[in-house]
Amino acid sequence: MSSSAPAPLVPLVVAIDGPSGSGKSSTSRGVAARLGLRYLDTGAMYRGMTWWMLENGVDVSDPSAVAARAREARIESGTDPLAPTITVDGVDVAEAIRGEAVTGAVSPVSAVPEVRAVLLDLQRSIIAADGGIVVEGRDIGSVVAPDAPVKVYLTADPEARALRRAAEEGGSDVAATQQSLLARDKIDSGRTVSPLTMAEGAVHLDTTPYSLDEVIGLVVDLVEAVEASA
Repeated sequence: MSSSAPAPLVPLVVAIDGPSGSGKSSTSRGVAARLGLRYLDTGAMYRGMTWWMLENGVDVSDPSAVAARAREARIESGTDPLAPTITVDGVDVAEAIRGEAVTGAVSPVSAVPEVRAVLLDLQRSIIAADGGIVVEGRDIGSVVAPDAPVKVYLTADPEARALRRAAEEGGSDVAATQQSLLARDKIDSGRTVSPLTMAEGAVHLDTTPYSLDEVIGLVVDLVEAVEASA
């Protein structure tokens, strides 16, 4: 019996890292959908943790306060690339975690070692479940899944990143968005635990001159090449 669904490849992990606005989410979802793999947005998990801290009155500027309660939040991530979900304590927070409050607080929360330890365990448990998976974030190839057979590091020039993010946010001020992204880069790259970095063995892909479909195609080609040589 024929089916329109793509045939899944042999289970594998595709690690896609890079800064905000580089195209990680759209690319990762597209690659996962095209290859019949699961999809995990680890950034949404950190945003979910941040949302929980804000909702529960935790001072997100106090690392000790955040660390003390990091294990209380119950975060669940759906892995369907066509309809990814994120819930915290059973509440759908997919929209709430993209708001200004969470965006402004996610960097300090993400820098807390206890938060990263909690979410690292959760991320690895999801990766280890049945079926291949495309995982996006900032430390996937370097920390979360260092043995992933496919590692990609996406970048784009600051203006292109700002234009993309501003469009996602409904026409935000591009200059202000660019400054915010660069500030986030500085925090993410400079933190002591799991900084944003290109993992050893990763393929660097500057997405600036490419359309989304072209970037997805390039990554799919990388995955299929690895599969063919396995």
